[in-house]
Amino acid sequence: MKKIIFVLVILASFGMGYAFCKITAPPKAPSSGRVTGLGGIFFKCKDTKKLKEWYAKNLGLNTDQYGTLFEWRLARDSTKKGVTQWSPFSEKTTYFSPSTKDFMINYRVENLVDLIAQLRKDGVVITDTMETVEYGKFIHIMDLENNKIELWEPNDDYKGSETGITK
Repeated sequence: MKKIIFVLVILASFGMGYAFCKITAPPKAPSSGRVTGLGGIFFKCKDTKKLKEWYAKNLGLNTDQYGTLFEWRLARDSTKKGVTQWSPFSEKTTYFSPSTKDFMINYRVENLVDLIAQLRKDGVVITDTMETVEYGKFIHIMDLENNKIELWEPNDDYKGSETGITK
């Protein structure tokens, strides 16, 4: 009888410990369809060439035809790099349409397909269809103030050109 009580006490202790850990553990962030970081800053300007030259001369940006990439390491795996694109666009570009704003932000996301499904369910305006290229998947949405937002699920294993990240 003592052995049975002992076993029941041990099982109850483990059960209570498990329950305590579950109750006190911080909530996990959703694993699908969420923003993970800043993918890029895109903005309109009068003369892209002169502006890129100014940034190169005065702030040391190593610019190319697209702008520049800022490289950093992924928090979840520091052996892999991530990039953030900085790109001036002609003031006449229609790439930001239907937004009339002079800028567009690109967010890095996880599980773009799941996120698109949730955005549709929530009635978010999606301006195009998902595009898949070697360095990731893209889609554009509009926020409440008609800012166009580019969502990018990057292929962080992409080994292509350092400059070909922006379209």
